[in-house]
Amino acid sequence: MRFVLTLSVAMPSLALGQTANTVTGPQAATRGPADTFTGTVWVTSLIPNDSIFTTISGSVAFEKGARSHWHSHPAGQILIVTDGIGYHQIKGEPRQVIRKGDVVKCPPGLVHWHGASPGSKMTHLYIIPNTEKGIVTWLQPVTDAEYSKK
Repeated sequence: MRFVLTLSVAMPSLALGQTANTVTGPQAATRGPADTFTGTVWVTSLIPNDSIFTTISGSVAFEKGARSHWHSHPAGQILIVTDGIGYHQIKGEPRQVIRKGDVVKCPPGLVHWHGASPGSKMTHLYIIPNTEKGIVTWLQPVTDAEYSKK
């Protein structure tokens, strides 16, 4: 006697227009706006926000000396430095040097900035989880004195 076992796997329902596997091609880089960055910065979106993954991701390429403004993320942010040498600073703490291969975890709600050093470009991937809590609150520019202070 032979038995055949059949398993049924429930798949979550997908929203209209979604497929189980989505592959997207490279997105065009856009220049970072002057109201959130100082200097020349190029931003490439990799994973757009949606209600399933509630995570966004992208790449930011900073030219020498370019930097973000002070900002915070309600659910935090993860940075993965993919090229160059730059800086990261949490408000009230010393500036840190970051290099290719470094991973930076920016805790939820803490005001910080990041950017390239004066002598090197710097590129990082960013991951912002739990976007249902909010994505980013932009604040004032990082002054030249703040940028240069060790």
